[in-house]
Amino acid sequence: MKFPSFGAAGVLTMCLLSTSALANSTGVTNQSGKPGTTTCTSCHMDGMAPTVEFSGPQSLAAGARGQYTFIIRGGAAVVGGANIAVSNTAAVLEPATGSGLKKPSTELTHSAPKAFTSGELRFDFTMTAPSTAGTVTLYGAGNSANGAAGSTGDRGANTQLAVTVTGGTGGGTDAGTGGPDAGTNNPGNGDDDDKGGCSSTGGAPVLFALAAACLGLLRRRQS
Repeated sequence: MKFPSFGAAGVLTMCLLSTSALANSTGVTNQSGKPGTTTCTSCHMDGMAPTVEFSGPQSLAAGARGQYTFIIRGGAAVVGGANIAVSNTAAVLEPATGSGLKKPSTELTHSAPKAFTSGELRFDFTMTAPSTAGTVTLYGAGNSANGAAGSTGDRGANTQLAVTVTGGTGGGTDAGTGGPDAGTNNPGNGDDDDKGGCSSTGGAPVLFALAAACLGLLRRRQS
């Protein structure tokens, strides 16, 4: 039996939409603004942009661990999320206990939408410096959302922080960045399905695989 063409299009659309629905509220990666990634510019662009910043030491001894906080202020300021990455993956990021962050890869992201308190949202984490001297850069993107389960009224911003690593062996600057440092506190548009995070371009391979599976199912049904 053959499906009408509009039926096939509908099934494919649902496959694509389902990927988006699965990707966001529990955090995403590759959205931090690190060179080679995005800053969530495809949706949620009409809200008031928040300000974002890193708080923590701008110099660490090689191998030392520093305490850092990624802070989001303003915007819709109901719930929010974050994605944090580092230029050199020899520098190790770890979420603080109770911070609302998780570590699905070398990056950090929110584990669930986190509520603002007094107009700001804080995500605590640590960074252990690499064993070589040089400079590593922290990249962070944060979303301030209104919690209305829609695509309007929320917005994101991104920033970065350069950390000088002293002592150790050898030397280097921003290994793995693919480019020089840029300015800080640059607004980005980004976010997820109004649950506090960013829409995931990192989920694109999953989206294409799901679409291909749906098309294969249609061909079998049509034969």
